[in-house]
Amino acid sequence: MKIHEYQAKQVLSQFGVPIPRGEIASNPYEAYEIAVRLGETVVVKAQIHAGGRGKGGGVKLASTPAEAEEIAGKMIGMTLITHQTGPEGRKVRRVLIEEGLPIKKEFYLGIVVDRGSQRPVIMASPAGGMDIEKVAAETPHLIFKEFVDPSIGLQPFSLRKLAFRLGLTGELLTPTTKIIAALYRAFEAVDASLVEINPFLLTETGKLYALDAKVNFDDNALYRHKDLLTLRDFYEEDPLEIEASRFSINYIRLDGTIGCMVNGAGLAMATMDIIKLAGGNPANFLDVGGGATVGQVRNAFKILLGDRNVKAVLINIFGGIVRCDVVANGVVEAAKSIGVRIPVVVRLEGTNVEQGQNILRNSGLTFTVAEGMKDAAEKVVALAK
Repeated sequence: MKIHEYQAKQVLSQFGVPIPRGEIASNPYEAYEIAVRLGETVVVKAQIHAGGRGKGGGVKLASTPAEAEEIAGKMIGMTLITHQTGPEGRKVRRVLIEEGLPIKKEFYLGIVVDRGSQRPVIMASPAGGMDIEKVAAETPHLIFKEFVDPSIGLQPFSLRKLAFRLGLTGELLTPTTKIIAALYRAFEAVDASLVEINPFLLTETGKLYALDAKVNFDDNALYRHKDLLTLRDFYEEDPLEIEASRFSINYIRLDGTIGCMVNGAGLAMATMDIIKLAGGNPANFLDVGGGATVGQVRNAFKILLGDRNVKAVLINIFGGIVRCDVVANGVVEAAKSIGVRIPVVVRLEGTNVEQGQNILRNSGLTFTVAEGMKDAAEKVVALAK
């Protein structure tokens, strides 16, 4: 689950990460009043779930409250396009009005789980700012990493090592190590999949701040954090993905034309690969799970057909815990209830496969029953074209 910058800053500040003074505004008049309270120069920042806002025109300086009001009036309601939003962009519904700070140097701090080592890794760079992706690609030697052993936790020597790598020594050493330690405490406490400060700012007055912040939560751990669910912004999520989450269906929308319904994440990935190999493009990742019911299959099928870009559907089920006849009944029920106007290719294998195939063939609907994954992929790609 993703949250906005202002929410991420609120979360991190609870653990001791220093943030600039700022308030959220949903209209120009609120922006004016906030700017009056903050005084002097303020920054108006569009709040969407995407990076690259500065280059897209979503971050602007205002030297007076009136200017902040004018900028907010233009920004709220605009469609902001960045390299992370895609060409469709995201609508700006609120802005963060924040105090302007005198910038001396910008750094980068981030924490993720490294799958290779199966440990959290703290990343730091003296080259923070808007183009950290470019830094990582072109000058990877400027990205420093410290791996944390969960069994012993984050050690003081690792904190000092990172501070020295950033060049934040002397009087800045202690506050830097405290902020990195606070960032790691937040990462662990909220079960985050990512925490990031970019830029991590050193001001002309020698103060350190999280000038921008990003926090993503591990969906699998949200049951332990009911309070964090209130931070979810449904406007920033795909409607079909929201609908899928209500039925505990693992669904991610993509930009292809072939809808996929599969049981099991590994088989789903293999199905997407074989569609690409056959010359097609998957429209989604959808895993109905190993113990799917007729109702869940029906809901999954409806979600697939809710994507207007889908020109054909491939249902690829290996019947183990979930039987092939159960899947077939769910597909038939869904097809009859909502009316299917696009080709549907079904490949079943495993428990009760013959019963499942017979249900499809005798349904009175025009399903294409495939024999094997290769045959299914070739057929659905041809039908989609």
